[in-house]
Amino acid sequence: MRNNMLHIAQYFPITDPTLVFFVVLLIILFAPIIMGKLRIPHIIGMVLAGVVVGEYGLDILVRDDSFELFGRVGLYYIMFLAALEMDMESIRKNKNQLLIFGLLTFTVPLVLIYFMGISLLNYGKTASLLLGCIMASNTLVAYPIVSRYGLQRKPSVTLSVGSSMIALLFSLILLAAIVASNSGEGSIGFWLLFVLKFIAYCGGVIFLLPRLTRWFLRRYSDAVMQFIFVLASVFLCAALSAAIGLEGIFGAFLSGLILNRYIPSVSPLKNRLEFIGNAVFIPYFLIGVGMLINVRLLFTGSGILWAVICITVFGTLGKAIAAYIACMGFKMPISSGHMMFGMTSAHAAGAIAMVMVGMRLPSADGSPVVSAQMLNAVVIMILFTCIISSILTEQSAQHIILRDKEMPAEAEEKIKDERILVPVKYPEYAEYLMNMAILMQDRKQGRGLVALNVVYDDEHMRRNMEQGNRLLEQVTRYCAGSDVHIQTQTRVAANIANGIKHAFKEFQATEILIGMHSHKEVSSKFWGEFHQSLFNGLNQQIMMARLNQPLNTIRRIQVAVPSRAEFEPGFYRWLERLARVAGNLDCRIQFHGRTDTLALVNEYIKNRHPQVRADYSNMEHWNALPQLANSLSDDHLLVIVTARKGTVSYKNAQEYLPDEVQRYFNGKNLLIIFPDQYGDQEVMTYSQSQHTEERSAWESLARWIDKRRRKLS
Repeated sequence: MRNNMLHIAQYFPITDPTLVFFVVLLIILFAPIIMGKLRIPHIIGMVLAGVVVGEYGLDILVRDDSFELFGRVGLYYIMFLAALEMDMESIRKNKNQLLIFGLLTFTVPLVLIYFMGISLLNYGKTASLLLGCIMASNTLVAYPIVSRYGLQRKPSVTLSVGSSMIALLFSLILLAAIVASNSGEGSIGFWLLFVLKFIAYCGGVIFLLPRLTRWFLRRYSDAVMQFIFVLASVFLCAALSAAIGLEGIFGAFLSGLILNRYIPSVSPLKNRLEFIGNAVFIPYFLIGVGMLINVRLLFTGSGILWAVICITVFGTLGKAIAAYIACMGFKMPISSGHMMFGMTSAHAAGAIAMVMVGMRLPSADGSPVVSAQMLNAVVIMILFTCIISSILTEQSAQHIILRDKEMPAEAEEKIKDERILVPVKYPEYAEYLMNMAILMQDRKQGRGLVALNVVYDDEHMRRNMEQGNRLLEQVTRYCAGSDVHIQTQTRVAANIANGIKHAFKEFQATEILIGMHSHKEVSSKFWGEFHQSLFNGLNQQIMMARLNQPLNTIRRIQVAVPSRAEFEPGFYRWLERLARVAGNLDCRIQFHGRTDTLALVNEYIKNRHPQVRADYSNMEHWNALPQLANSLSDDHLLVIVTARKGTVSYKNAQEYLPDEVQRYFNGKNLLIIFPDQYGDQEVMTYSQSQHTEERSAWESLARWIDKRRRKLS
């Protein structure tokens, strides 16, 4: 065995460029899957993968010139995309408060970290100041959470976003000064020349780049040419920045700020820029950073753990002090202070970019300003601050929603606009689904229904399309009997969930009604083969139905409503749909939930649907859901209003919904509703993983331990 291991070891590290690129692509492919299972930000996953394959890990890859080239491109790409994601309009509207909070969130951590680095970690002045730059800036890792709750326009969020940009800008300017000072003599003449070059560079770029961009984009509409022009502009700005003594990442960031208004967030050009960066350049850079990390130093008593504790504690404390001082100074509620603290406390790729600059700076004795200890400590700090920021932002978002106790102004308009998309596959089930959709729709609007059949793009495609067309003809005849207008489409897709999502957007649908998977030979998962991807990838209402009998034979509808459901943006939409079904079937509907939630349900039913016979039953805790099985008959329809993970009405007990349904409600008529949510679930950003697992590895482990405990007891 040992001889075999030695025989295999002779092939490592891999030096062939083709195999090196192949291994890197495998890492880019599988790291998000593994990190998604572990619920770890994929930025950290890429760095950890680099640690494993690097010379200080398993020594699989050599950090060759490709990592230097692609790494530098990825470094600039990170700063460029960070600038593109800034909301410039909100910054202009609140410039005074933004400037105050930006200065606070930059200055307080900078001062704390600088003196901490000198006194507690025994770093030199340059290293301490560089570390202060890193901790004075921040990355909006938690912004997707705020977007999901629909709080983008809250003052605390606007201040956090704008101050993050200001803090990052100041940090990059100070970093540029550190780099220039490190390479110069430090005399007054040197600094005067540096300031003049800095002003000339910024003025020239701000004056010329917008005009050149407008001219080019008006003259040339070719997608490839526009993409190359933008990249050329970024790297020209970075090169000029480095030429005058500034660091290249400042030029990349400045070019992003200038091009921000010319590259809309929903434009194809923005999508292409983000796609290329996320697919190749940024992962390549992060893997290369990981290959520089020596994990063995963690076990040599070199003080890395002490450095991690000091950097994380003092850096986070500085952000907290700045956030709460600004909160009190602006006379904002304490929950807004929590939000400002949570959003500005995370550090991600920008911190790695700055620490990599320090790796190239020589100190007085010739060694790099950033030591191996500092590099390792910064990377581990990123993991901790991302976790802290996500938790704080999640909790403060819920507190703000509960504090304001207000429904969005557009909620009334949203429930009036409707077009139900009904994906159908099985002929014996299609009419049940269409009947449910007909009962839910508002006939007065006359927008009709959309029936969809999606088939796989495989060798059976043509046969399946013929079967799908016949099924849609059957559905059309059924709806015509009820005088309901219907649109149909047979769609070919390599991924069923993506096919449904694309059709949803094309038809401008507002919600989806889909059959619940019941064929064990197709998929052993409770949600089915693609349902999980569907409700994780869309923020609109998704209703999953399992109907065992015609709806006109349903005698009662029982609805389980989670606490805080009234604060979800989709609250009135699902309530309107259920009220219509109960009214059309002329059956009783009974709501189970907490008193405050049921009071709003009762008010809505009385004002909008007084003819509906509604009953209300108190259910204080979601854990009481299985008790509904005692009062549920075969001719009842159980409706479970659940929530996507991370929303205001979500609770950990909802993770066990599949098990509870299979155990207590097997064979019953069932409708599971995922209400409307804010935000775009498919936003692409280098700080937010695109891969979502149905269940994390930690949850699977906890469930396995729980099952073992039950068997032993």
